[in-house]
Amino acid sequence: MKCIRFMIIFHRRTTSGLAVALCLLAGCVSPKYHRPSVQTPAAYKELPPADLINTDGWKVAQPKDDALRGKWWEIFNEPELNALEEKVNVSNQTIASAAASFLAARAMVKEARSQYFPTVTTNPAITWQRPSATVSSGGTGGSSGTGSGTGTGTGAGTGTTSSAKGISTDYTLPFDATWQPDLFGRIRNTVKSAAYGAQASAADLENTRLTIQAAVASDYFQLRGQDALQQLLDSTVTAFQQSLNLTRALYDTGIDSEEDVAQAETQLEATQAQAAALGIQRAQFEHAIAMLIGQPASTFSIPVEPLKTSPPAIPFGVPSQLLERRPDVAAAERLVAQANAQIGIARAAYFPTVTLSAAAGFESTSISNWFTWPSRFFAAGPAAAETLFDAGLRRATVMQFRAQYDETVANYRQAVLTAFQQVEDNLASLRILSVEIRDQDAAVKSAERTLALATDRYKLGIDPYLNVITAQTTLLSNQQTAVNLRIQQMTASGGLIQALGGGWDASQLPSPAQLVSRAP
Repeated sequence: MKCIRFMIIFHRRTTSGLAVALCLLAGCVSPKYHRPSVQTPAAYKELPPADLINTDGWKVAQPKDDALRGKWWEIFNEPELNALEEKVNVSNQTIASAAASFLAARAMVKEARSQYFPTVTTNPAITWQRPSATVSSGGTGGSSGTGSGTGTGTGAGTGTTSSAKGISTDYTLPFDATWQPDLFGRIRNTVKSAAYGAQASAADLENTRLTIQAAVASDYFQLRGQDALQQLLDSTVTAFQQSLNLTRALYDTGIDSEEDVAQAETQLEATQAQAAALGIQRAQFEHAIAMLIGQPASTFSIPVEPLKTSPPAIPFGVPSQLLERRPDVAAAERLVAQANAQIGIARAAYFPTVTLSAAAGFESTSISNWFTWPSRFFAAGPAAAETLFDAGLRRATVMQFRAQYDETVANYRQAVLTAFQQVEDNLASLRILSVEIRDQDAAVKSAERTLALATDRYKLGIDPYLNVITAQTTLLSNQQTAVNLRIQQMTASGGLIQALGGGWDASQLPSPAQLVSRAP
């Protein structure tokens, strides 16, 4: 209420004081926006120790390394993946839907801005009118014509019936203009709200794009991992077939038993079934990639090639940069700004709405005189509307938008916490997987040595064939584990890039001026 009293004082002094007071009052109506404060750590916790920095399992980016760029997938140096990612922006329907949503939000900004300007309408009309011959002309007044009584209806009379049967024509060309000056910031806050909403939609579009791109990369490395497992099982089936042939030869010579032959056959057939089952997962990953790049699964295929890519050095920067790099965090922050503008819109309802209106045009009963100067007409004047009693509606509306603002602040802070969690999760995964892969590779070498010893002792007749089967099973299990760990490592690398924002930056959000420009 202090703002209102201040306005009245200036109104009594000078006209210029009124303008200043209105500006100050508009500031009272709209709360000034400040980005909500959030806690950002000084450094990431899940960084690798010094002895892992130069391991083959994972290379940590150095300060001199370039930052992530828009085409972040090129960091993996996979031509096939690059080609797939390029198709995502063109054909993915989820991205197309998000892009259409952004264009709709962009159009709403232009709709809101149109309220800054007057509305001008016209309604030209030509009206033919024939008066009824049986309607009483009641009253004592009339035109200035001659005659009286029950004549043509042009003279004075009392309750006489008109007998005129002529048709009159009225030509009108009106122009109406109305304008509501934005005295209390309602329109300005509406434009701000629409602009912030459009920026949030733009950030959502980028987050959708990043999510789809990361999904393509994840499915691609999973598919390549299945190819690596297939290669491993195929080579294992070949080795088991050779073992079966050896066991049969020893059985035929009477050295080995039929039981050992049956065990070798069982091991071979079980491994063949396991190799065939890999085709299901590979087909599912291939179909998923087809869907993500906007192609029918029935007409899409990826050539078989085992996973050979090593995780790249990913520049992750400092935690304080994460808030600007994550499109989902940027979208949450823009929604906070939009909610803040909505409070200003709700507060503006407490103040009167001033409307300036004017009407002008031409009207005549003769087409030859329609556009002549005497046929002109005009009307103009201001109007003000104010709600005197609404049973607390406006107060409740302001409370509603304040609560929604608090909700968006909480959502923004939760998005920030989630962002740091995802970065730390992937950093921890890469750090631990580096150690695990190093140890697993050592286990594979030990299993290979054990199998070689077991095979030699079996050929010499020292140990039974069961020891060979056990060593073979152990080796295959360790080799499968090693491949799966590398699959996890590559998907974690893609997950870290996604958690870091994929090279996006909040400066790429369209400005209010760009939102209303003609450029797409």
